[in-house]
Amino acid sequence: MTLLVISPDYASHLLPLATIATAQRRPGERVVVATGPATTAVVADFGFERIHLVLGRGSNPGVIRAEQQPTGEDDALRGFFAATHHGMVATLTYQAEARRNDLLWAPVPTARAVLQVVEQVKPDRIIVDHLAFSATLALRTAGIPFQDVVLGHPTALPVGTEIYGYPSTWPDQFHPEPVELDSLQRLCRSVRDEFTDEVNAVVAVLDPGAAASDDAFADHGHTVLFNYPAALHPARRTALLPPHHFLGSSIRTEKVAQDVRRWLDEDDDRPVVYVSFGSFLSARADVLARVVEALRKLPVRVALATGSADSAVLGELPAAWLVRSFLPQVAILERSALAISHGGNNSITEALHFEVPLLVLPFSTDQFAGAAAIETAHRGVVLDPNTATPGDLLRVVGTALRR
Repeated sequence: MTLLVISPDYASHLLPLATIATAQRRPGERVVVATGPATTAVVADFGFERIHLVLGRGSNPGVIRAEQQPTGEDDALRGFFAATHHGMVATLTYQAEARRNDLLWAPVPTARAVLQVVEQVKPDRIIVDHLAFSATLALRTAGIPFQDVVLGHPTALPVGTEIYGYPSTWPDQFHPEPVELDSLQRLCRSVRDEFTDEVNAVVAVLDPGAAASDDAFADHGHTVLFNYPAALHPARRTALLPPHHFLGSSIRTEKVAQDVRRWLDEDDDRPVVYVSFGSFLSARADVLARVVEALRKLPVRVALATGSADSAVLGELPAAWLVRSFLPQVAILERSALAISHGGNNSITEALHFEVPLLVLPFSTDQFAGAAAIETAHRGVVLDPNTATPGDLLRVVGTALRR
């Protein structure tokens, strides 16, 4: 028996996929991960086999830096970071424009490479990242069953009248102008139609007799797995979903370095505050610096994942804090009294698993929907990262820790 996992070369995608594979693995079953070279160490840590498959230009071994990306991808990443300084609509607009070029990379040869991997591995079951569009369209066109894993907020798979990339909800702290929203909606609709035409053109090459798609973003596998808790998902939207399962959160067992373990095990009654903006948004060192300024004034222990943040912007940090570019998030959340996050789906679902309250500072994509869900469920507080002052942050953190 063989289980095949197909993932982009991004640690933030592969970690939950590999965790799901671990949970689904049957006794004696072989697990093969088809992905790129940047996540080789992640595959090895799970004890799986890796087969080479590149699904896009970019990669991310755990912390992403623009200067480590291929030409073109580096400038796109810098443009994205610049857009986040201008707020929700500007960022979503930039990301929608970028989708005209970056969702299907060399689609026909990539789709054929996916089918070659399937032929070589001969899996009994397949798990695929929903956003690996070249892979999912290849499998659908070939009639190969697979489990389609939505790793982000469930709105990554649009239903009903939803348009991919256009937020169906956002937190109270954000006040976009109606004219800006109208423009964004038109753009997202145009991108959806262009992407669907591109997918249909690829499918026509792979199988000229295949039916055309009406909305390629809404296409899915035989079963959809949502890396998200059912309790946080609106019942009215659940009723529109295809055959699915809510997984809650893909909590994994992590290797914890000795120095991190010693810090966690110290005899200290002060509450632990975990701070991470993930593998991408840690580039917003200016926001991290404001968080740092607020936390300096509180009697807390801080575990800070700096990612790609410029250390010069953060300044000298307290020696007692646990500061690393990357931290074992699950192990630290298990000990935390509060998590300060950009609102990525992994961060939100893992914090919820351990019942850790959240302070969410969303920047992009589905982070706004995830933050709004946290706000609605009264599981945390949301602030605008571009306008929140150290005083605002201090007030919210202090209130959260007193509860």
